[in-house]
This record gives sequence, structure tokens and C-alpha cells, in this order.
Amino acid sequence: MFTMSDIHEECGVFGIYSKQKQSDVATETYLALYALQHRGQQSCGIAVNDDGVIRSYRDMGLVPDIFNQRTLAELGLGNIAIGHVEYSKYANGNRSDAQPLVVRHIKGTMALANNGSLVNAQQLREELELGGAIFHSSTDAEIISHLIIRERLNCGSIEEAVDKAMSHLSGAYSMVIMSPQKLIAVRDPEGFRPLCIGQLGEDIVIASESCAFDSIGATFIRDVKPGEIIVIDSNGLRSIESHCGGKGHFCVFEFVYTARPDSVIEGASVHEARRRAGAFLALEHPCQADVVIGVPDSGLDAALGFAQQSGIPYGIGFIKNRYVGRTFILPTQKQRENAVRIKLNVLKATVAGKRVVLVDDSIVRGTTSQRIISMLRDAGATEVHIRISSPPFINPCYFGTDIDSKDKLIACRMTLEEIRKDLNADSLGYLSLDSVKKIANVQSGCGFCTACFDGNYPVEIPEQICDKFNYHINEKR
Repeated sequence: MFTMSDIHEECGVFGIYSKQKQSDVATETYLALYALQHRGQQSCGIAVNDDGVIRSYRDMGLVPDIFNQRTLAELGLGNIAIGHVEYSKYANGNRSDAQPLVVRHIKGTMALANNGSLVNAQQLREELELGGAIFHSSTDAEIISHLIIRERLNCGSIEEAVDKAMSHLSGAYSMVIMSPQKLIAVRDPEGFRPLCIGQLGEDIVIASESCAFDSIGATFIRDVKPGEIIVIDSNGLRSIESHCGGKGHFCVFEFVYTARPDSVIEGASVHEARRRAGAFLALEHPCQADVVIGVPDSGLDAALGFAQQSGIPYGIGFIKNRYVGRTFILPTQKQRENAVRIKLNVLKATVAGKRVVLVDDSIVRGTTSQRIISMLRDAGATEVHIRISSPPFINPCYFGTDIDSKDKLIACRMTLEEIRKDLNADSLGYLSLDSVKKIANVQSGCGFCTACFDGNYPVEIPEQICDKFNYHINEKR
């Protein structure tokens, strides 16, 4: 369970193109963003295209708090819409960082929503500012929009401008872009973040995860390929693959934690991937116990897999307050600590007088795990054996997942035995690096990014970015 001090970006995006000029694309986007709420709880927004006129609304807060019948009615009808959910990497958040961004330029209007993090963002921003660009937010999305507009001035189409702008980008980005006539979906050449295509009647939809399609009754078609540009307009859907061809390095932590268990990514079920992780854990770190429980929500599937493989009964160990969101998304440590106290309550009938296997997705700083183990012991558990469905975090992530600087990572400061003692656990076992690469049987042949576990970054990380994380390149060489 994540408990971080410095939050980095994680987001969800959605787009819809309807053949009907006056369609309620805003409501469809609202429902899809609701399904993607787990990817960001701090801000959200929707932009609607009505025959070239783009109306938008964005604010800080949850999707159902920001959008209601009035705000959706004000967005009106149209034939294209995009939406975004996000949490800010800054403690106080900022409405100017909320997306989608809507930019008006000499050749028209463009709206953009992005999920990911560029490793060369600082360099690009400085170059753009020296060229006269003015920024109103701290987001990578605004950097990308400036680059696309700069290319658009000399290109015959928005998709050509996107294609050329991609040559300047390094890092993770999965985005939806809306021009007056087109909906465009783009995924970085490494394919770090998920992005998929679906169909709703005659409408084409794009989403970070397939669970968004289920929420609106759409049918999953396929994933956007790493490096692919999808263009949707009145002529239908077409693909530009000038940046395709690499194996790709999809973030394995999407399967471990980030994605919803009912999503299918790269042809693999997230639920099944987590269940397999639990089964591998049982093989690698067996123990004598009376019950297996998981930490809601992402630890539950892995706990089920552990129980099925080990033969130890599976039990419901915690009752979760569904009105409290993911604690790692909250921007301050104090808020996260308060949320944990009200988020979970131990089901004493399951654990009292028993040896417990507690399965969770990760340990970052360890403070949340300490509190959970203490709660279990207070509820009468005689033993608590921790099993983690991912390897130890020893490196920060620069691509948009919340893996903090080395000095915040407990596995960089302590040995396995020291971590066990610090958590007050009877035993501790992490999933091996080899096994985490096998949890998802991806059908696309896409590889995985496991840099947070092994330090093998798929793209070069600029030194100034490493300094920002209190981490130096030489430390991993």
C-alpha cells in the first residue's frame, strides 16, 4: 500500500468520436471517467467539440463532485469529447494543472489530455520558454501542446504535427487530442502507459483502461500499439505507425497495482495477473498459517492466488470504507495517515487467534504496513506473515508511477530482516523479479518496464531529473 511524501503524476484519459453531430458525448465521457476515477482523484475535466466549437470544464475534485446535470448541460451536445482524471504531484494541487487543456492558436483550437511523465520535460520547457512560449501550468501536457502547435504551423494536418512532435518527446505519454474535426490517440514508443480502442454502436472510443468501456456499454477492440497514432474523423479510423516497431516496455506495476482488476491490458486480465502473482508468492515464500487475507483493493486478488496455491483458507480480513479513496493519491502525509485510520477496519472474526498471511501489493516507506500489522495484532492475530506481490522498490520511477526517491524507499535503507523487524512481522517475503515479469501473459509481445525494481530504465534519464529525485546515475552503474 502506497504512502508517499512527494506525489508524481498518474492519470486516466478518455475520448469519444460520434458520427452524430448532436450527441450527448459529455455524459458518456462522464460515465467513463467515473470508471477511471481510481487513476486520479484530485482533478478532472471534460472538453466537448460541437462542430468545431470546443467547450470545456475542469476543476479540483472527484468526477461526481465536479460534474452534475447543470455542468454537463452547459457543456452541451457535440460529436467529439475528451476527458481526464488526475492527481497533482504538488501538495496543494492547482486548478491550472487540471486537464484537458484547451489551446487556441492561429490554425484553430486543440484540446489535449495526457497520462504519463516526460523525462526531458525540463529541457523542453526551457527551450520553449527561450523561444517565447508562455506556460500557465506545471504539466507535461502543456509542453506537449506547445510542441504540437509549433509543428502545426508548418504542417498540413494535426496528425502530421503530432507525428513530428513525438520525435522531441522522451518518456511516458498516452494521450487523447481533439481538433475541430478529429479525435487523435497517441501512445509513446515504449508503451509505458495503457491506452485502448473500443466501439459504442457506430461511435469510436479511446480509454486508458477497458473498464471504462464496460461502464458505457462499449466493446473493446484492441490496444493502441506503442508508438502508434490513431486518427478518427468522418472517414473512420486510421493508424500512423512511423514511431512503432520497438518491443515496448509496459509498466508492470499497472498489473500489480494501478489498473482496475476488471480491465484487460495487452490482452491480459489484470485480475488474473494479480492472482498469478499470489500463486508465485506461495511457491516462493510458503509458510504455516490458518488464513490468508489481502489488503484492499489490489492485494485481494493476489491473496486469493496465494490461498489457492497454498491450500490455506482465504478470508476477508478488512472491511473497507468505500468513501475513502486510495491513500497514496492524497497529497500530504498527514492526510494519508488520517485516511488509513478510517479507511480500513479489521474483521476480528477472521483473524482472532489465528496465524495470518497478509498479502499486499507493495511496501514503499513502511509506515502504512506498520499500522496495518498493529491493527491485526490488536484484533487478536497470533502471527502475521507479510507477503508482497512485487519485488522491493530500490529505484524511483520517472515515468509517472509513485516510486519515490531512494532515501524514501525502505528497501534502500534496510535489509529484508531489518524491514521485517521494523514492521513487527513474523516473516516477510517479496515476489521475485523473474516472477513479476511472468504474472501477465500479454498477447502483444510487449515487454515490461521493471526499472523501479532493477534500475534498468528503457530510456536514458537526464542527470537533472535524477538530481530532482535525490538520485544520481552513478549509483545504479
